[in-house]
Amino acid sequence: MTDQLSRVFAALADPTRRDMVARLTEADHTVNDLAVPYDVSLQAVSKHLKVLEDAGLVSRTREAQRRPVHLEAEVFDLMTRWIERYRRRAEERFSRLDAVLARMQDDDDPAHEGDNPTEGTAS
Repeated sequence: MTDQLSRVFAALADPTRRDMVARLTEADHTVNDLAVPYDVSLQAVSKHLKVLEDAGLVSRTREAQRRPVHLEAEVFDLMTRWIERYRRRAEERFSRLDAVLARMQDDDDPAHEGDNPTEGTAS
């Protein structure tokens, strides 16, 4: 799982590949279609697609003479689960920090000075 996840994140580190993935969320495209907005060769686009394919993000099929590139959306479920696990952990830490900060603020609040019954008494 981690190996695939590492490949996915590495593949998506490149802005051109992220853009290709975004375009593939709308519809399948051929290499020629995908190459249109970029100032690179078809060979460069094919290399980008190979990285995405090796990461499991896209697949290519054959439809007569066309070879459309298809986004494999289930790979995003893998990423989402990983991100969600760490998001929950971060939220738990922030909640604990919020509680500590709230207690510290209450301790420093002069309005609470008389609330402590032991304050101001001789021992």
